[in-house]
Amino acid sequence: MGLTSNAQRINISRVGKIAPGGVTLKSGAGSFFALLQLALLLLGATPLAADEFRSPAVSVVRVDWRAAFDQLRAEIGAQPSVATAFTFVGRSRLAAADPRSMPALVQLNATTSQIFTGIGRSPVPVLLPFDAAGYLEARWAGTPESLALPRVQADFRVADLFDAGPAGYDAVFSLAPGTGSGLPQRIFAKPVEVQITGSLLTYDLNDPLGGKGEPVKSLAAQFPDLRRFIREGYVRYAFTRFGVPYVVSIQCLDSAPRPRRLACREAYPVAERFLKALRVAGGLPSRPRADIASEAVERPAVASADFTYRPPGDLIVRSGSRKQSGRIDYTAYSQIRFPLQKTPAFAHSQSFGLRKNDRLEEFGPTSYPWQDNFCEARSFGVGQCPSGFGHQGQDMRPAPCPPHDEGVEHCDPKQQVVVAARDAMLIREPKQQAATLQINTRNEHIRFRYMHMDPKAMDADGVLNGRHVEEGEKIGVVSNYLDRPNGTTRHLHFDVQVFTRDGWLWVNPYVTLISAYERLIRGRGREIGPHVGPAADMAHALPEDMTRREVEEGAEN
Repeated sequence: MGLTSNAQRINISRVGKIAPGGVTLKSGAGSFFALLQLALLLLGATPLAADEFRSPAVSVVRVDWRAAFDQLRAEIGAQPSVATAFTFVGRSRLAAADPRSMPALVQLNATTSQIFTGIGRSPVPVLLPFDAAGYLEARWAGTPESLALPRVQADFRVADLFDAGPAGYDAVFSLAPGTGSGLPQRIFAKPVEVQITGSLLTYDLNDPLGGKGEPVKSLAAQFPDLRRFIREGYVRYAFTRFGVPYVVSIQCLDSAPRPRRLACREAYPVAERFLKALRVAGGLPSRPRADIASEAVERPAVASADFTYRPPGDLIVRSGSRKQSGRIDYTAYSQIRFPLQKTPAFAHSQSFGLRKNDRLEEFGPTSYPWQDNFCEARSFGVGQCPSGFGHQGQDMRPAPCPPHDEGVEHCDPKQQVVVAARDAMLIREPKQQAATLQINTRNEHIRFRYMHMDPKAMDADGVLNGRHVEEGEKIGVVSNYLDRPNGTTRHLHFDVQVFTRDGWLWVNPYVTLISAYERLIRGRGREIGPHVGPAADMAHALPEDMTRREVEEGAEN
């Protein structure tokens, strides 16, 4: 059961432009909140009240469906044998948002929905590497689907994931080694996964790296405004078509090719093959919507007796990436169910500030106050962190089991349940220790990633691509997997990604989690002053290449 009704959620989960985004503070500075207020004034923003959280703001694009209709007409017209299956003479007096004015789109969705379930729910034109006319022609000729699909999908396999909803659509395709005529040989020995998102909603972040990139000569004619750039562990190709932002991305490393590690230079030709094959595959117009403004988030009126937290952006001293501090961000990016089933729970660093000789299972403080570790030192690219690098999410752990003499039954420290933060679609391949929940509603296009759970258990429980889960449903247990058992401490890593014109970007989840926890315990937490203490020590002696292995194998989604 959810904690709130959908009507209540619509107000509080409005996502996007939040005034305090982008303010940073050096560790050990004086009045944290006073400097935040000053920074907001300099940015021209309205200062926050002392205990105010804000929802983000979202821009809603205006879709040129007539342009999409014309492109579809050209694509279908290139194969006259199937052109009679589509009606391109619309009823001009109907509103542009009425599907009856573009009957060919309705007919297209009827064809492609057999492959891409729910494609007509997308309010933006769905671009996929899928030749709908070629597919229809092959089907009429009696060609088996197993043979037809590779031909009409530029040799890409059946979609690993397709999800369409009121915010837009997301899809994942893969290209197996050795397939794809004309492609150079590659060293990477696994299928290359290509993601595409087209969204009606874009989150308005204060993004210092946004809008950058370089053109690709071989694609300039087809995509005049296309930008290619490497960001946050992905090579990305961003472009606008029909007024809609689309981003194609492949996870890769800007390094030498290896059999188990995809180098970005090997990803380029795969991405370009994908882009050249894009066709209009579906979608239907919807009524225009207004932009979504940032608003104050409602919080419990009654104060919690014990829940306290340090300010967002306030990291343990010297734990920040490249000696920088954290991201001051008072945004609750979504109204979610807290991702651990039971309280109390504790958000802290799992890598800094503890004794070096403790066993792995014992790392991580189990006490209040909570502390942000979004921009803690890691080698991951995170554009929202002051240094451009950071942790990507927030670490947390449940309370330890109480002593046996307290009479508490059925508390297994290795079976502490992790639950779905929202009704969502799962994004997860077999054998991965991370699972991502994707939310696609009228007001949100957002992702929540959970890491370090047991991959074998998740495989056995069917926590896999395309499955729908309900808010509060069990999706795993707190564990210590990275690329292997005991690869990290026993904790849950939780992060938040929002869609922008640069694709999916990590944002600070700390206030989102505080807000969720307050609703779960039905009490308002109390922010206490910045952390003042000795410089942090590494909590555990990880191998020197631990963060590199996290990049290669830990951040699958």
